Amino acid sequence: MDKQQIRRSIRERKRAMTQEEIQSRSAALTQKLTRTRVYREAKTIYGYLSYNQEVRTVPLLEQALRDGKQVAVPKVFGDRMRFILLTDLSQVAPGYAGIPEPIADGPEAHDPAALVLMPGLAFDPQGHRIGYGGGFYDRFLAEEPGHPTAALCYDFQVFPRLDTDSHDIPVDLVLWV
Repeated sequence: MDKQQIRRSIRERKRAMTQEEIQSRSAALTQKLTRTRVYREAKTIYGYLSYNQEVRTVPLLEQALRDGKQVAVPKVFGDRMRFILLTDLSQVAPGYAGIPEPIADGPEAHDPAALVLMPGLAFDPQGHRIGYGGGFYDRFLAEEPGHPTAALCYDFQVFPRLDTDSHDIPVDLVLWV
């Protein structure tokens, strides 16, 4: 399958999920991630606010705040994405492509060791991913290399091997249930 076929297939599978299934799998993935060394060592989490049937990230980000970590989520400015610090995860509104973003334009996060949570439609165990097609995360990580990265996904989003482009930056850790 090519990228467009994979994107279409995964979107169909996600739309078929029940809210209960999304919630239970998301809770299991939150537990998996918070038990990892990379999470425990991170002082800042560059997360994202889930959209449609993505793994629910708000409970994870709330846990990070309770754990004393800083939390930042992306906001799109033209063709660039910046991570904005949030202490109140309700201070968001639909932004780029209807995806929730911070209402405020700042303060911008600056932690070169922050753990970056990577959204995507498909992943393989080697960390290759197929995103949504905007290239925001690949551009961000090309400009700020060195961040540890993790992806949370459903088992049907994991393929044995994905073909990637030269500009695609792999994820360090892929967790699925």
